[in-house]
Amino acid sequence: MTVAAFFKVLFVALSLGLDVFAVSVGVGMKGADRWVKIRIGAAFALAEVTMTVIGVLIGQVAGHLLGDAAGYLGFAALVGVGGYMIYEALHGTEEGGGFDLSRGFGLVLGALSISLDSLGIGFSILYIGVPLVYSLAFIGGASVLSTALGLALGRRLGVVAEERSALFAGIVLVLTGIAFAAIKFFHVGI
Repeated sequence: MTVAAFFKVLFVALSLGLDVFAVSVGVGMKGADRWVKIRIGAAFALAEVTMTVIGVLIGQVAGHLLGDAAGYLGFAALVGVGGYMIYEALHGTEEGGGFDLSRGFGLVLGALSISLDSLGIGFSILYIGVPLVYSLAFIGGASVLSTALGLALGRRLGVVAEERSALFAGIVLVLTGIAFAAIKFFHVGI
């Protein structure tokens, strides 16, 4: 893997990890034992990687149908997801609603809701020149680390960090979509 590809996938994984971090801070504010933290980390990482793979499959089909325009559509999806995350952060919508995000249906719903941005990443990841295996490993690792950090720091960081992380994650995704579209358009590093 080239240095440019490494930084691309690292940037994508960290931007996805910010959303996971924000939700984990919220759960961490309530407190959780070690096994709950492990269960949440595993569920969030599995959801992030699975949605990325689903996005890749959709992106491949779109690539066959739409050709070169599919990459730009994927980057537009990133901008759209990031814009929605910014909207949610600014308008105070609550991630996960009234569900218990530590088990059962609440955990599944929480994991799926935070992994929607991974669908957009998966759709576009093939068009930024990063090997898929490395991308999935980085995304899974960033998810686990973000979950662990968010759960551990949840009580200390409180609601302010949760809200700002969600806003920052949205901004990063919008900028990622725009930057990757420009990189593709100008054939930089691809």
